[in-house]
Amino acid sequence: MTFTRQGCLLVIAVALASPVLAEGPDPVRGAELFPIRCVECHVITDGAEKKIGPSLKGLIGRTSGTLEGYDYSDAMKTAGIVWSEQTLKTYLVAPRKMVPGTKMNFNGLKRPGEVEDVVAYLLEAGT
Repeated sequence: MTFTRQGCLLVIAVALASPVLAEGPDPVRGAELFPIRCVECHVITDGAEKKIGPSLKGLIGRTSGTLEGYDYSDAMKTAGIVWSEQTLKTYLVAPRKMVPGTKMNFNGLKRPGEVEDVVAYLLEAGT
């Protein structure tokens, strides 16, 4: 099998454009995923809008179960998690594994890159 120069360049161009090869979290993709996977229960506002879950505004640095005005499960109140980029990434993979007894009815983000992308979006959005 022989390859022409143009054929090789085409293969390289396609490989470089492939999202599979993209490195690092993508907050734009996270912004697309948030409405699909999270917005049914959460907002990123100061809490004016009540949903099933608490507002994620100001989440980073906050201790789990402490947002005033939201009725957390006892498990979340006593978990003592200080939300950071890493704790959020761990939680979003398997919420009920990290906090047994949480009332968050979500099995986690399972597809490659979803957790990193959603967390990158949340960080940019001011959580």
